[in-house]
Amino acid sequence: MTLSTEDIDRIIEMAWEDRTTFEAIHFQFGLKEQDVIELMRKEMKPSSFKMWRKRVQGRSTKHEKLRVFDKGRFKCSRQKQITHNKISKR
Repeated sequence: MTLSTEDIDRIIEMAWEDRTTFEAIHFQFGLKEQDVIELMRKEMKPSSFKMWRKRVQGRSTKHEKLRVFDKGRFKCSRQKQITHNKISKR
């Protein structure tokens, strides 16, 4: 699978977000957790990758099955609406 620069940037952004699950990245881009880890390792400086891995490992919000809440999704009131990976206009 070949990803565009915009897709790679968006995947990295989603991977850094605490509440965006690996399942959401898989749903949108078809990348499994291990694929995201490999992409992050390839695209980031080693120190940044280590910081990200330390932050993500064991974080329950990055895995849907480990989340505490069942219904709905957390969304900050300041978060932009995203539809099909494009920011929608209000």
